[in-house]
Amino acid sequence: MRRLSLLVATLLISLLAAAHTYHASIMELHYNASKQQLEVALKVFTDDFEKALSTGQPRSISLEQSPKPQVTALVSALLRRSIVFGTKPGETLPIQFIGIQKETDAHWLYFAVKLAKPINGIYLRHSLLEDTFPDQMNIVNVEANGKKQSALFKDGDESQKLTW
Repeated sequence: MRRLSLLVATLLISLLAAAHTYHASIMELHYNASKQQLEVALKVFTDDFEKALSTGQPRSISLEQSPKPQVTALVSALLRRSIVFGTKPGETLPIQFIGIQKETDAHWLYFAVKLAKPINGIYLRHSLLEDTFPDQMNIVNVEANGKKQSALFKDGDESQKLTW
């Protein structure tokens, strides 16, 4: 049932991309066992992400026009608040923000999470943009140890254990 829900969500995202009448992000999570780290690429719609970054700021934030140090600090803080990785419940592993890449109407955010030892799963709380958009859906595609899986994070289902 979960795979069917994820498939439907992915199809909706593909079909409605031009209209942008929904709120979603897509995370590509790769477990690099040799480097003992999680490597993450997170695709967000630019307008949605800028709205979230602008909350509480004296002026609207633009990923392209606002000062880069300010954008980096705000993005890092938002990621730390809304995306939490742990090898056990309640643990928070530090996120190392790497950078941002622009796409047509979206941006890719890149970051890594160092691990102390090899793992066969991770606890993830992913509530990115849910404070700004209650209908936000966060899709996570995991590639680890030659296996691929997907998970859907949304309001009421922000925390899951991903195993491989």
